[in-house]
Amino acid sequence: MRELVLERLAWSWSPEQVAGRLACDHGARVISYETIYRFIYAQIARTKDYSWRQYLPRGKWKRGWRGRKGGSAALHIAQRRPLAERPAAANDRRTPGHWEADLMRFRTSGQAILVLHERHSRLLLAVRVPDKNADRIAKAIAGLLAPLPPSWRRTVTFDNGTEFAYHYRLHKLKLQTFFCDSHSPWQKGGIENGIGRMRRVLPRKTDLPSIPDQRLWELLLAYGNTPRKCLGFRTPIEIIRKKLLHFECEFTFPLSRE
Repeated sequence: MRELVLERLAWSWSPEQVAGRLACDHGARVISYETIYRFIYAQIARTKDYSWRQYLPRGKWKRGWRGRKGGSAALHIAQRRPLAERPAAANDRRTPGHWEADLMRFRTSGQAILVLHERHSRLLLAVRVPDKNADRIAKAIAGLLAPLPPSWRRTVTFDNGTEFAYHYRLHKLKLQTFFCDSHSPWQKGGIENGIGRMRRVLPRKTDLPSIPDQRLWELLLAYGNTPRKCLGFRTPIEIIRKKLLHFECEFTFPLSRE
């Protein structure tokens, strides 16, 4: 059991995901996630070997809460529609095709990944982008979503960043676009959570050009194959395969040609 649990933790699964997936696979609880946490922290306390924290999602050597910073600027964007006008079907996550978008930025200027999160399946799609150019961002979003059938591209929700100023160009794909209220990134909590999870393997200090495309693809594929509590400890890819059998679950990070 120890080897199995440590193997799953090494895949960047959280203790809760490990315990939940084992219960899902065996039809009964096998181990408590609290037991896994206690084991890791006990090893740190006993051996003073802080490398054990690599098995935990946030890499913390001591339990406790961390404060968070964040926010979004109030900007004037053409044809901007507030989140309050988004269809009610997008709110309960039962209907596929409602997306959230954001940039995953890194310490070095010009290094970023455009990430899209599908609210129903929790699927992530992503592509490298060289900068925050609004025209380039709009084209990248269209390139990721255009191959999907119409039922899987209904709405996209953004924050108020200028990189999404050309959002209305997505309307030709029959995509409705909406924006969070100012200083309210929590209103697109799915993508915030998704990026937070990807930070476990791609921290802000990462030198993005040093990461090969194949490695980025593998990390995103691992995300898609990670069980989620909100999905009954199924994975995003399992949900996609069940709902859309003919959709190839491939995640790509094409190099920018701009």
